[in-house]
Amino acid sequence: MTTSEFDSLRPPEPVGGRRGGRRGTRRRADGLRPGGADGSREMPMVPEAEFTSYYGRPVVKPAPWGPEIAAYLFLGGVAGGSGMLAAGARLTERPTLRRNSRLAAISAVGLGAAALVKDLGRPERFLNMLRTVKLTSPMSVGSWILAGFSAGAGVATVLEVDTMTGRRFPLGSLRRFLPVVEVGADLWTAALGPPLAAYTAVLLADTATPTWNDARDELPFVFVSSAMLASGGLAMVTTPVAETRPARTLAVLGAAAELVATTVMHRRMDPVAAEPLHQGRPGTMLRWSEMLTAAGGLGALVGGHRRGVAVVSGLSLLAASALTRLGVLEAGIESAKDPRYTIEPQKRRLAARRAAGITDDSITTVG
Repeated sequence: MTTSEFDSLRPPEPVGGRRGGRRGTRRRADGLRPGGADGSREMPMVPEAEFTSYYGRPVVKPAPWGPEIAAYLFLGGVAGGSGMLAAGARLTERPTLRRNSRLAAISAVGLGAAALVKDLGRPERFLNMLRTVKLTSPMSVGSWILAGFSAGAGVATVLEVDTMTGRRFPLGSLRRFLPVVEVGADLWTAALGPPLAAYTAVLLADTATPTWNDARDELPFVFVSSAMLASGGLAMVTTPVAETRPARTLAVLGAAAELVATTVMHRRMDPVAAEPLHQGRPGTMLRWSEMLTAAGGLGALVGGHRRGVAVVSGLSLLAASALTRLGVLEAGIESAKDPRYTIEPQKRRLAARRAAGITDDSITTVG
């Protein structure tokens, strides 16, 4: 018999030797061979590996988004909700609310677009996204929504300024078509308002960022309701209380919807993926957002007909909406930095699929 210096590294032989063990081993009543093997495969020589990531580095790359994108998320919501308010104000014959909502819509969408272009680095990058329409890309669809809303809000604003200046624009014979154009512009911006407020949530959820992706079903509802309370709050601040009833109604509905949608989102999310929404700076912002939303909504409901209460409630709702968007943004970025938020929910979903008997797809494998 030969020996080698590596003999000490070999696993121990079964009792009785290989041949004796193979002939003399009998199956137990449960069908397993002594030692735990079932006879269909070899026993593992090492325990199952616990995968984290290379040197604890992130599994997914955090989004390189800064304050410009946070401002864009907030301003897009304000613009979308204000577009809806402008149409409602026109239908209910509230000229001051209509004027303020139109100006708020064009100002918010303009500032938001400027923040987006600044984050992109070069203005032509935004124009390049309009060269084609890709329905499977939230960025492509969102770019067209932003462009379409801006066009409608721009037309409505021009007509509003014409009214404010005593109809002195040199429009000539075109002026007789202005009522139809004005109604069309208001309805156009009102129709694109909710998609403008929601598409940024779809854009975030479409990434591999753990917290955003896990909240993909509820996040659009959170963003739309946040836009409702923000635009309603802004109108309550800028408009006399005699014309703010639609704004108060929108603000109260938005506040109630956001509180419900946020609660449902937290309950349905994986507990690990939801942690960044409750911890650190994002958690603090979202807790303040909930308190300001409740306070502002209650103020608009009970005392919104009083000017002082309306202003304070409106400012509270604006701050709550901004904190919601910023908190969700930062929570997602933080979740991408720690591999735990990527790996643990994946392993839990994999175990659930195997327990349900799903073993023949590209996600699960048969051991």
